[in-house]
Amino acid sequence: MTTNSSHAGRVVLVTGAGQGIGAAIARAFVAQGAAVAVLDLDHERAALTADELEAAGGTAIGVAADVADRASLAAALDRVVHRLGTVDILINNAGISPKHDGAPAPIDAMDEAEWRRVVDVNLTGAFLAAKLVVPAMQAKGWGSIVNMSSVAGRTYFPSIGVHYAATKAALIGFTRHLAGDLGPHGITVNAIAPGRIRTPLIASVPAAVNEAAIQATPLRRLGEPIDVATAALWLTSADAGFVTGQVVDVAGGWLMT
Repeated sequence: MTTNSSHAGRVVLVTGAGQGIGAAIARAFVAQGAAVAVLDLDHERAALTADELEAAGGTAIGVAADVADRASLAAALDRVVHRLGTVDILINNAGISPKHDGAPAPIDAMDEAEWRRVVDVNLTGAFLAAKLVVPAMQAKGWGSIVNMSSVAGRTYFPSIGVHYAATKAALIGFTRHLAGDLGPHGITVNAIAPGRIRTPLIASVPAAVNEAAIQATPLRRLGEPIDVATAALWLTSADAGFVTGQVVDVAGGWLMT
């Protein structure tokens, strides 16, 4: 594995890292010399991704946890700290967007349990992960958190359910307020708002929906997971040490504001 040293010695926890954007972020940090904890609800996915990174010469461990369950997440964090020593960087990437025959449920047909699960995973999961790692970051006087929002948190898109959009909008407020709270401790908190990124989630959407998004995107393509990973690398680097409370769109120019 070819590496540079911009994140050498750092320990990174990436949630929802078994596939898609999370896995790409894990690979990118390992390539820059970091040790990475690959956390996913699916134990097999977490283990496979970590094994891939280790086989390529990196340092990684796979841990299974439900980010919406504090006890589960705390136990996973204990394993990470036992193996890797600490967590310097947290990437809150875990998220779900339930579909029914490729489409979101309208509000009048949306099951309350589905609403609660999306809120618990997408929003409460980010809160719990931050709550658990922040004390050690404060003690060191340094740390970085990146929350994965979405352009769906800014505007309407027909393939997105109201629960997903609500959580992604809430993560923007969470990011900005947490950045204000943690800034005096030397901790940066930022968000990334991806557009249409080529992931298994997007593959489940009808082709016509993705094509419409491509045509609405000035760069005329879907994004790739590495596009998001590159933004995460920068936001947690020394080069972005004076950047906090910001939302970085990785959307090919879609929804420029």
